[in-house]
Amino acid sequence: RVHFACASLTGLSLRPSYDRGATVAGVVGVGRLITGMDRGLQGMCVNERRHLIVPPHLGYGSIGVAGLIPPDATLYFDVVMLDIWNKDDKLQITTLSKPEHCNRTVENSDFVRYHYNGTLLDGTPFDSSYSKDSTYDTYVGTGWLIKGMDQGLLGMCAGEKRSIIIPPFLAYGEKGYGTVIPPQASLVFSVLLVDFHNPKDGVFLEHLEVPESCKRRAVTGDFVRYHYNGTLMDGTLFDSSYSRNTTYNTYIGKGYIIPGMDQGLQGVCVGERRRVVVPPHLAYGENGAGNKIPGSAVLIFDVHIIDFHNPADPVEIETVYRPEGCNVTTRDRDFVRYHYNCSLLDGTKLFSSHDYEKPQEVTLGTNKVIEGLNSGLLNMCAGERRVLIIPPHLGHGESGARGVPGSAVLRFEVELISMEEGVPEGYLFIWHGDPPANLYEQMDLNKDGEIPADEFSTFIKTQVAEGKGRLMPSSDPEKVIADMFRNQDRNQDGKITSEELKLKSDEDQEKIHEEL
Repeated sequence: RVHFACASLTGLSLRPSYDRGATVAGVVGVGRLITGMDRGLQGMCVNERRHLIVPPHLGYGSIGVAGLIPPDATLYFDVVMLDIWNKDDKLQITTLSKPEHCNRTVENSDFVRYHYNGTLLDGTPFDSSYSKDSTYDTYVGTGWLIKGMDQGLLGMCAGEKRSIIIPPFLAYGEKGYGTVIPPQASLVFSVLLVDFHNPKDGVFLEHLEVPESCKRRAVTGDFVRYHYNGTLMDGTLFDSSYSRNTTYNTYIGKGYIIPGMDQGLQGVCVGERRRVVVPPHLAYGENGAGNKIPGSAVLIFDVHIIDFHNPADPVEIETVYRPEGCNVTTRDRDFVRYHYNCSLLDGTKLFSSHDYEKPQEVTLGTNKVIEGLNSGLLNMCAGERRVLIIPPHLGHGESGARGVPGSAVLRFEVELISMEEGVPEGYLFIWHGDPPANLYEQMDLNKDGEIPADEFSTFIKTQVAEGKGRLMPSSDPEKVIADMFRNQDRNQDGKITSEELKLKSDEDQEKIHEEL
């Protein structure tokens, strides 16, 4: 295809192609052009401009062209080459850039999303997806595209850039397209493949890092806490839990998240890093989501599993060390001293008793520690060491606590330092045998008919020292005795009378233990 201006030697202007508003197309070297033009066009490049002087015997000779070119006229042509192609031409594909990693390439029936700039062979632009601020989305190999583009997209990787030169018989042929693509025009497309998928695709998993020890894998119904970066296939970040400085927490297999992630999180281990590639029909489909996820977009999630649990999980107990000859173990109401280290399952340290001057102290079964820790401290021997895995419903729950994220699974390393036998719930002191028959008289040490606090304290300490009874274990026995005195001094006048003094059995008919 050429544009030209033509004049005869006499200066007569003939009909230039510019005046007709259309290029001239012709086949060179087969006798369809005058000999001079046939020869003059040989060896021209696209966008080359030539002046051709054609003598009469290589033009229209002694006959001329009636009403236009006189006989024996020498012709002057000013020619610009716009396009060249041959019927034997094939698609010309040049790879401009290609990602280092390419696990898959475009095949027929794939759905592709790509950006393009379209020009004629002389560089004249005719269309661009960039000007529409949207990718061109279509199926490959199903007749939705011109044949040359159908072929030119095959074998591309997501993120690859190509230059595709398409001869007219693989484009719009003799008819062209509207006013922007002339007949017999070769087309040049600069293409960036943003992403692609096949409607039959499932979720693709890439295991980036799997812990050597994986005792359990997540299944439907488990509650998972994980961090993630979400990107499009071209690397554009659309969301990240890291930017919010909090994990994404959800049940899997229950429909709370997109189907692709529901599937992609199945079988994960705590601490695992996994890449989940989700096709649009398992993500946000043709409509996309918001202004960051386009319609029909393939999504890539790089996830890091922090922890997971099931609402039915008990405390997991691993005994690391148990002393030989362990005959006495802890029970509810026992007073225990223990050391502990508490962390998240990803190793993040939360708390440690070693940061303080003395071990932690607690009476078991009094709701002073989280339920899972209380359970984990039962049936232990002094000197025993355990690792406890405590699910959140037996820990700090959905809300968490200061320094503890909501729904976090906790890991405790505990060592029982010592234990003291406890007393039943509601008791501050129990007798090892029957209480004295004349209890009030024995307690009234100076026999003045009333028992002040110091007499009461001396009596109780003597009973403990002689092994006749025991106090509720505590780090502050004086406070326990003071509480006992206050319970018996019913009118709070600072002394106990014989009418005020009552055993526990007198108050609640409890026959197993008797308490002041």
